[in-house]
Amino acid sequence: MAFPTAPARRLTVLGVAAAVGATVLSAPPALAAAPPEGAYWHTRTMSTSTHPRRFGTKAHPYSLVQQEIKEQWSAPDGRAWLGYRELATLPGTAADKKAWRRDGSPSTWSESIDGKTVKLSAHPAKGSVGPRPNEPSQFWFAQQWLTYDEVQRLPADPGRLKDWLTKAGQASRESDLPGWLRYTLPALLYDVPAPKEVRAAAYQALLRLPGVRAGGAAKDSLGRSGAAVVIDRSSGKGKEATVVRERLTVDTDRMVLLSRDQRATLDGKAFPEMSIDETLIQVGWTDSPPAVPALP
Repeated sequence: MAFPTAPARRLTVLGVAAAVGATVLSAPPALAAAPPEGAYWHTRTMSTSTHPRRFGTKAHPYSLVQQEIKEQWSAPDGRAWLGYRELATLPGTAADKKAWRRDGSPSTWSESIDGKTVKLSAHPAKGSVGPRPNEPSQFWFAQQWLTYDEVQRLPADPGRLKDWLTKAGQASRESDLPGWLRYTLPALLYDVPAPKEVRAAAYQALLRLPGVRAGGAAKDSLGRSGAAVVIDRSSGKGKEATVVRERLTVDTDRMVLLSRDQRATLDGKAFPEMSIDETLIQVGWTDSPPAVPALP
């Protein structure tokens, strides 16, 4: 769940809506927009991934697993703050730990085996927080900047929402519309303060896309219960053949994303560099002001 740095451009939202038909966006804001339930729409995400480089010695190489916390606070007027904190970087598997001990059990790393400069530590960083830089005070969604009222008036029907997003994708010249929809619809479950009815429409529309299926009951890494959504995609041929399986866990009572796990294979073999685990520890309204992300 990276925080995108988007170009300061905007589609004509109402024009896209008119092309789709009579959507919620054409309704008067006073009738459609619900008031915010807090001072900020807030997300707190913990990510775990394998560093793309190898460490140690050529005879005894090992991989390192990185963890980080990202937070975002968005006020209804569109102002936003980003918080970031690197957590401990440590060897992953039992074999990695064994090779790490052979390497003297270092707690910091400045260079990978292939000579690339890195800055990694087994100790959490101090972290930072600050306003989102050089971007409009609005909400970035579907390749455009939206006001709070426009987010509230997104279509709350799965078919109309998909149609609206399809027109938005066409207007921004997306080359792979099905893939773009598979990426964009889940963003409504956490990234912008859309009403619950819109989030429910996004969930239902996602399940109707090719390559997406319901995965039954599931629990995230924190033990929270939800419904799994499995997204499969592939690309390339032969030794370049890549298969990616993404698994979302959705709280279908609150209609928010709980976690996203991705696993990949390259030429039929596990490809950890493309694998990632993300847990959305918090999604929703809060009155607590932006602050440096606390340790989990």
